[in-house]
Amino acid sequence: MRGVFLDAESLADLDLSPLKALFSSLSIFQQTDPNQVAERIQGAEVIIVNKVRLTRELLAAQSGLRLICLVATGTDNVNCAAAHEMGISVCNAQAYGTDSVVQHVFSLMLALHTNLLVYTQAVRDGKWAMSSQFCLLDYPIHELKGKTLGIVGYGTLGKGVARIAEAFGMEISIAQRPGSTQASADRIPLPELLPKIDVLTLHCPLTEHTKNVIDKQALELMKPSAFLINAARGGIVNEHDLAEALKAGTIAGAATDVLSQEPPSEGNPLLAETIPNLIITPHNAWGSVQARQRIIDQTVENIQGFIKQKPVRIVNA
Repeated sequence: MRGVFLDAESLADLDLSPLKALFSSLSIFQQTDPNQVAERIQGAEVIIVNKVRLTRELLAAQSGLRLICLVATGTDNVNCAAAHEMGISVCNAQAYGTDSVVQHVFSLMLALHTNLLVYTQAVRDGKWAMSSQFCLLDYPIHELKGKTLGIVGYGTLGKGVARIAEAFGMEISIAQRPGSTQASADRIPLPELLPKIDVLTLHCPLTEHTKNVIDKQALELMKPSAFLINAARGGIVNEHDLAEALKAGTIAGAATDVLSQEPPSEGNPLLAETIPNLIITPHNAWGSVQARQRIIDQTVENIQGFIKQKPVRIVNA
C-alpha cells in the first residue's frame, strides 16, 4: 500500500514508526504547496493530511485513492462530499487534545489572575531588588476560588474546563448556544450571562452564529474586573473591539491562543505593543507531546480499521 503524508511538520518530532509500518511506501513531506499537491498524491492509495486543501478536481484525478486520513478534527480543507461520491473514505482524529487544551486554558487563566508575566518582567527589570520589603506586591493577585466561570461551548472541551474549574472552587455558568432559540434550564442567554461572570472562556466552533459574537456590545456587558480567554477559533472575538476594550479598561484582561489570520499578519490590532494585560499564545494549546502522539496513534487505528474493513472515525459527507 502506497501512502503520502502531505504536511507532517507539526508532528515530525514524534514517533512515526507505527504509521510507516502500515505501508510498503510512505512519502512524508513537511509541507506541501498548493501547486505540488497533484504531483505528490499521484498514485497514492492513502493520503494523510493536516491543512493542505484537497479539492474535487484533485480527488477526481486519482484512480487508486481509497482513504484520506486527517491528522486533525476539522475537515473543511477536504471536499468530503466529493470523496464520498468517488468511494473514498475520510477519517479524522477526535478528542485527542482535550487535556492539553484544558491545561493551557488554566495556564492562561492563572497567569492573568496572578499577574504572572508582569511579575516575571518586574523581577527582570530589577524591581524586586529595589523593594523595601522581602516581597513585591505591586500588582493585584486574585484567587480563582469563588469566581464565576462562564463557558461558551459546552462540548468535550467546555466540560473538561468545567471539571478543573470546580476543583479550584469556581462556580460554573453555561451560555446558551449562540444562534439557538431553544430554552434550557441549565443554559443562560449570553447577554444575561456576561454581567454575572468573572471569567469567560470560549470553546465553540467558528460559525455564522459565533463570528464576532464577542464584540464591543458583549464586552461592555462584562464586569470591569472580568477576564476573557479564547482557545477556540479566531474570529469569534472581534479583535479590534477587544483591543479597544483592553485599552479603555472595559475588562481587566484577556488571553487568546487564536487569531483571525494564522500565522498573524501585520496590522492585527491585538499585536500592537500598546495593548495592556493581553496574553497571546501561538495556537499551541492543542500541542502537547502526548496530544500530538495521540493523533498519530488514532491515525494508525484509522488505517488499520480501513484495512480490516472495520472503519473507525469515519467522517460523513
